[in-house]
This record gives sequence, structure tokens and C-alpha cells, in this order.
Amino acid sequence: MTKAVRYFSKLGNTKTIAEAIAEGAGVEAISIIDEPELMAPVDILYLGGAPYANIMAPELKKYAEGLNKEKVGKVILFTTSNWLRRTVLALKKLLKAKGICVGSDYFYAHMLHVKGRLHAAREFGKNK
Repeated sequence: MTKAVRYFSKLGNTKTIAEAIAEGAGVEAISIIDEPELMAPVDILYLGGAPYANIMAPELKKYAEGLNKEKVGKVILFTTSNWLRRTVLALKKLLKAKGICVGSDYFYAHMLHVKGRLHAAREFGKNK
């Protein structure tokens, strides 16, 4: 089963969680800024970001809009923020409208407690 972890992070919190998920999944976490398009098909794509000014980052939205359903078996979402599910719900709606399968569960770390959630993030990456 092939996996990939992609994320958008302005402050570093989402990057930290993405790297922990990737460690658990046995892959490298890559910023969507460094790789603006998924290069190879994957069975599972972990995709994450956080809301900024109460909305999804435009960079993350553009990446999600550009995902090709032929390259992704399933997307599993993660977020770091004060707003528990805002980005997850917006991404889920966008991806489902494109016909992309989205996992029902997701990973959340409050932006002030990222370091305390690293073990859980690694386990999340192992168990999906």
C-alpha cells in the first residue's frame, strides 16, 4: 500500500504534525509549496493544513482543487488550529465533490498542544 503525506504550514505546527504522521506511515512529509502537484499515484494521501483568519489557506484549497481522483485512493485529513474541524470540513466537502474518497476520521492537534500530540500523530500514521 502506497502512502504520502502532504501539508501546508505557515507557523510550523502543521509541519510538525505532518512529520510525525509521516514517521508513523514510513514516508516523508512534503510541503505542497515544495511539491504543488502529487507526482505519483498513492493509495492513501494524508493531507493537512490549518485555517488562517478563520478560512482555509488559499494554497491548500488550490492544492485540493488540483488533486486528480485517478491518483488518490483515499484522503485522510489532519489539522492544527484553534478551530477544531473548520479546515477538515471544508477539505472534505471539496474533495468529495471531486469524487475523491475521504476517510471519516481525521487527526486534530490544538495549535498550543502540538508537541503533546506527536506520539498520537505517529500512531495515526501507522494505523491508517
